[in-house]
Amino acid sequence: MLKVKKGDIVQILKGKDRGKKGKVLIIFLSKGKALIEGINLVKKHKRQTSQDQKGGIISVEAPMALSNIMVFCKDCNKPARVGIMTNKDNTKSRICKKCKGVL
Repeated sequence: MLKVKKGDIVQILKGKDRGKKGKVLIIFLSKGKALIEGINLVKKHKRQTSQDQKGGIISVEAPMALSNIMVFCKDCNKPARVGIMTNKDNTKSRICKKCKGVL
């Protein structure tokens, strides 16, 4: 079971956007990276493809290493280490290791 999933709110631990929070859009398992909304923006040069589409320099989100992000717990209001708990009906759920709240 993954500790970070699509749709989670995460906090950035390292890099130029340290301390910012964002929502996970995509996780690339083979690369060990995640794409986070509004975080790790890089400039990309784009050429004009048709008459109505403009070219120029645009900002695009780049994937970030999973080791540099941490799931944000709403109960603790802090980034949290994630644990996995098995429920009585043998389903697994992710919990915050500090406050034991379900993520």
